[in-house]
Amino acid sequence: MADQELDVRGLNCPLPILKTKKALNTMASGQTLRVLATDPSSRLDFKAFAAQSGNQLLEATETDGVFSFLVKKA
Repeated sequence: MADQELDVRGLNCPLPILKTKKALNTMASGQTLRVLATDPSSRLDFKAFAAQSGNQLLEATETDGVFSFLVKKA
């Protein structure tokens, strides 16, 4: 279970990442954020974002065209 959830379904790159970054900035280190997205490129975007930002991508799944990402703040 995530500490917060962010719904960015219907938004295209780069908005899901920008909104995720903004949400993570309000969170404490170690907290988790669940992000729901529909942009097909978000899978690669979130992997790259985690690598560049130092945050940890704990989970990346897809169900019926909705991508779910669990990100742990560094």
